[in-house]
Amino acid sequence: MRLNSAVAIASAVRSQTVTAIDVTEQCLAGLEARSGPLVAVTRLLADRARGEAAAVDAKIAQGIDPGPLAGVPYGVKDLFDVAGLPTTAGSAIYANAAPAAADAQAVARLRDAGAVLAATLNMDEFAYGFATINAQHGTTRNPHDLDRLAGGSSGGSAAVVGAELLPFSLGSDTNGSVRVPASLTGIYGLKPTHDALPMGGVFPFAASFDDAGPFTLSIADMACVWHVLTDTAPVPPESAYRVARLGGRFAENVDPAQSAALDLIAPDAHVIDLPDIARARSAAFLITAFEGGRLHRNALASDAMAFDPATRDRLLAGALLPKTLYDAAQAFRAQYKQRVLECIADHDVLIAPATPCVAPTVADPQIMIDGALKPARAELGIHTQPISFMGLPSLAVPISRPGALPLGLQLIGRPGGETALFGYAAMLEEKGLIGVTPPPEYSFQGDTE
Repeated sequence: MRLNSAVAIASAVRSQTVTAIDVTEQCLAGLEARSGPLVAVTRLLADRARGEAAAVDAKIAQGIDPGPLAGVPYGVKDLFDVAGLPTTAGSAIYANAAPAAADAQAVARLRDAGAVLAATLNMDEFAYGFATINAQHGTTRNPHDLDRLAGGSSGGSAAVVGAELLPFSLGSDTNGSVRVPASLTGIYGLKPTHDALPMGGVFPFAASFDDAGPFTLSIADMACVWHVLTDTAPVPPESAYRVARLGGRFAENVDPAQSAALDLIAPDAHVIDLPDIARARSAAFLITAFEGGRLHRNALASDAMAFDPATRDRLLAGALLPKTLYDAAQAFRAQYKQRVLECIADHDVLIAPATPCVAPTVADPQIMIDGALKPARAELGIHTQPISFMGLPSLAVPISRPGALPLGLQLIGRPGGETALFGYAAMLEEKGLIGVTPPPEYSFQGDTE
């Protein structure tokens, strides 16, 4: 069966139309045969996957419901603890670290719901970047065009779902690391309300912003995974939503296809210009750099050259920032968040671009920002970073555009407003205004380094 619907797979396994072990073997075979050009998988967990699948089948044979994700294979970004394996966070520094004693909380919840962990997935070292350019594992490629980036830092997690090799995966989002690759690979990706999902056993980057987030190929799957991770029951959707568009800085550096989609989806929506967006993004950069630098300060002092060159200088700069600047940025953040919440209080959903453009090429990873070429690794999050700064939930949704490179929008909610985002996205999906377009068969001209 196709691995493009977690809900359908779980239903088929529970009804004994197919066994969990058969689904797992199909998944493992697909990852073995087709994931190589994507440079997305860091470890294939075949033994664990077969063991978890067998446990699901055994429960069904005993008349026990194995859970809402029965037999559904998935993968996790290489910063979630997986029992018995070192948690590398994409770095050679931790390749031989002591193995994790237990699964991360999110992984444990998925396991208890019947999901089958099949792989760990590539990322920017320590999640510091929007490109998934990794010195140890290589650069993750976009399943829609293998000469282009998948985005990051959760690029491996997005690429395998976009290629339909896994029906869902887990990534993490600090400043856009789920939403950026979701937009560039044409799938759904969620950054939840800050601290809404369990973070135990997840290697940190910047705790002020870090959140776990799923990638899926449909809103139904997203809602299912969300309710498993939050241990909540589904609620009926609303019949109408109060929608606004974000203007100002969010209306700049936008692809024409995104503008057209916004006009089609919400032509008469109220436009909100949030204040001081540039200042908010600068403060987010500062907080991220400071917390990341402090986290790795001892390791940098011990052996800075062991770090990925693309990460090392940014972490060193963060480690040297004075705490007075960090404290000022955090104070501004608290005050700014309150101002924004007042601005958006009368709306359920805010719509904005997710990335400023389609995926840039691996050979020339630059994008045009304000009329000048800028490094994609730092600038692809221009529209996502301010949302993380406020701790708001944000769902990246793919614009429906068959035959073209993927692009996404963000649906942004008030704190705790994830179910409104799912409900509104389901309405758009049903109308064909958003939705996943399967990628073509790989046509690859470059190298995989």
